[in-house]
Amino acid sequence: MTKTAQSVWNNCLSFIKDNIQDQAYKTWFEPIQSVELNDNALSIQVPSKFFYEWLEEHYVKLLKVALTKELGPGAKLLYKIKMENTYGNKLPFTEQIPSYNRTAVKPQEVDVPIVNKNPELKNPFVIPGIRNLKIESQLNANYSFDNFLEGDSNRLARSAGMAVANKPGGTSFNPLLIFGGVGLGKTHLAHAIGVEIKDKYPEKTVLYISAEIFTQQYIDSVKKNTRNDFIHFYQLIDVLIIDDVQFLSGKSGTQDVFFHIFNHLHQNGKQVILTSDKAPVDMQDIEQRLLSRFKWGLSAELHQPDYETRISILKNILYRDGVEMPNDIIEYVAKNIKSNVRELEGAIISLIAQSSFNKREVTIELAKQVVEKFVKNVKREISIDYIQKIVSDYFQLDVETLQSKTRKRHVVQARQLAMFFAKKFTKASLANIGSQIGDRDHATVLHACKTVDNLVTTDKQFRKFVDDINKKLSL
Repeated sequence: MTKTAQSVWNNCLSFIKDNIQDQAYKTWFEPIQSVELNDNALSIQVPSKFFYEWLEEHYVKLLKVALTKELGPGAKLLYKIKMENTYGNKLPFTEQIPSYNRTAVKPQEVDVPIVNKNPELKNPFVIPGIRNLKIESQLNANYSFDNFLEGDSNRLARSAGMAVANKPGGTSFNPLLIFGGVGLGKTHLAHAIGVEIKDKYPEKTVLYISAEIFTQQYIDSVKKNTRNDFIHFYQLIDVLIIDDVQFLSGKSGTQDVFFHIFNHLHQNGKQVILTSDKAPVDMQDIEQRLLSRFKWGLSAELHQPDYETRISILKNILYRDGVEMPNDIIEYVAKNIKSNVRELEGAIISLIAQSSFNKREVTIELAKQVVEKFVKNVKREISIDYIQKIVSDYFQLDVETLQSKTRKRHVVQARQLAMFFAKKFTKASLANIGSQIGDRDHATVLHACKTVDNLVTTDKQFRKFVDDINKKLSL
């Protein structure tokens, strides 16, 4: 007997009816209509977006079990939401949204071995006062491999991430360091690995933490004289994910404690995953013993997505949000926003919002307006390396001369200007700026900034240098 959408849905309803109360069944399941069955995907029609959200929040597991019984493990559920049209056309329109079947990552419990008279172990996240620690993984369940689309720009990092998720601590990718520019998906991929590990190995303790919060916890532990408890807590973790590890730069105490934690985890077959905006070889003010450990496993770079990947990302966002858009508009957005995934997502979401809130049809003209405003508002990340290149080119020097020890006046002025603009355009510390511009100390950088401020007010030619370079860096 051939299965139809109606027959599959009727069988699902029989199963659901046996597993929930009558009132809930009448309220949330009787109004649903089956629409179509396409391979193993069943589409059902619900009366409103609220209805869809309620089902996804409270009954998605039940729906999944019922559908799997009927259509097998690859079963998919699609919601068609019938809504009144507010564009003047009286015909209702529908949105189609896929079921996510994704619940939040559950807290993990860890039994602490009692080795002394004070068995209480401090949790940097919550001070529990009990021997059994409940640890929140800090993972975002919405960041999964399913919505991290593969392309040439991220294939190595994604494949390595999948390998680690399948066998945490058991591959040669330990640590796995994912690095790349802003908005390319480092944090998304790190969360996706953690979420996948929790799905496959629920008993493993996974913890995601940013390097900034890790540093703050360490500082607090020193103030409270609980440094050993801090170290012991992190040594309990099976999979430790540290985001933006470059923020450990210049923090010798935090680097030291992380070194001990890293060694313990690595020696005991635990997995370490790190993200950074630069490769280990380009990291400044990180101890050599740590940098050498970062290189033990695999360093995988995320590049800017190519055109085909950008198209796939946009189509996936539209599918996820139940929005249809003409191909020429999708292609226009993909061609004009190339820098990173975050900007791409921001532009298409702005376009969807413009269309739905202002009741405007999505046209190429609207796309041009949104993209133009969006791209203008995006500030380019300026690095200290980029500033040195611009200043060197302006004074017709090479970067090596700029960084050298020479005291020739024009070179000294160029060096001081590089330090001045590095302080103005980046968030780097004075010590970090000095170490990257010829291995100087923070006092030299401070002196350079004061000298530039003084010369701007007393020397017309020098003021022109500052204005010209400022324009180049502000383009």
